[in-house]
Amino acid sequence: MSGEQGFGVWITGLPASGKSSIARALVNKLKESGIAAVVLESDEMRAILTPIATYTPAEREKFYRAFVSIGEVITRYGIPVVFDATANRREYRDHARSRIAKFVEVYVRCPLEVCMERDPKGIYRRAAAGNATTVPGVQAPYEPPRNAEVTIDGQEAPDTGADAILAALKKSNYL
Repeated sequence: MSGEQGFGVWITGLPASGKSSIARALVNKLKESGIAAVVLESDEMRAILTPIATYTPAEREKFYRAFVSIGEVITRYGIPVVFDATANRREYRDHARSRIAKFVEVYVRCPLEVCMERDPKGIYRRAAAGNATTVPGVQAPYEPPRNAEVTIDGQEAPDTGADAILAALKKSNYL
């Protein structure tokens, strides 16, 4: 095991706010600096941890506990983890903060209307048609961070957001 703990960056925001694009830009910039990071993307992890997802509060609680545990283990080996996940409740992200010593929370602020227009996965369309009933920001609450280390405008270029995250990581002496 590495003697130096990795850091965790949790990128949160409404679905389609730009989280994944910012996560990709951040990982590319870290890679250019010689730092390999692991991205834990909630949809990919959900396919493993809850393959027939119901998105009930109990299932979300179980999923995010496991999600955080996986990230925590990876950071213990000195590997940075980028959590790419809405995590609609603050308690999910706060749990990660309590478990990962070097932690940065990033809030991608984007108007719901813009997210609904983007809708790359069709979740807002399914919600409007009554085929999805737990979409954060629509039927399920989304609790934005109270004290995110970084707040990004989801309508700006992903590289701009990634640069802001890198600056916060440097300011915290994680890089």
